[in-house]
Amino acid sequence: MVKARIAVLVSGGGTNLQALIDAQKSGIIKSGEITLVISNKKDAYALTRAEKAGIDSLVIEKKGNERFEEQIIEALENNETDLIVLAGFMCILSERFTKKYENRILNVHPSLIPSFCGEGFYGLKVHEAALSYGVKVTGATVHFVNEIPDGGKIILQKAVNIEEGDTPEILQKRVMEQAEWKILPEAVEKISKTFVKE
Repeated sequence: MVKARIAVLVSGGGTNLQALIDAQKSGIIKSGEITLVISNKKDAYALTRAEKAGIDSLVIEKKGNERFEEQIIEALENNETDLIVLAGFMCILSERFTKKYENRILNVHPSLIPSFCGEGFYGLKVHEAALSYGVKVTGATVHFVNEIPDGGKIILQKAVNIEEGDTPEILQKRVMEQAEWKILPEAVEKISKTFVKE
């Protein structure tokens, strides 16, 4: 069996990348293999996680770089990437990019889409919005990426209860532990299966 080749795009600490690395080790992800990590920030801790796991990584900075997406595409093509996973990647990708990899880019978003999503909703802002709105249930969503921020087809969702005394930080941690780190590996395995060559 030839596994799907997965590239993970990151910007920060890489906790979702770690969840994928762990899921690969434990056999949750068996139809795919992470073969490349790309970061738009040279000091992203996610790069250290990739190095510890023996995964090739590279930095392609966006600031002042007119060829940012072209360089990512070149790296993906050289890696023969089947599936792209955005794991805390803080850059909006152009329509040209998302069309090129239609139904091949996954993202995890820390709410139950269509709530608290779209442009401007990322990181703690999502959890702040959920708490200030007073919703009783939030969660995470894995979806395909298209040209609309958080607008692609939903693959998996998992709900997480909001508890008395939650702060955005506490809620963020619970959503990661109870939802993001569970459904992201499951979704990656589900979509990887479609690329597997016997």
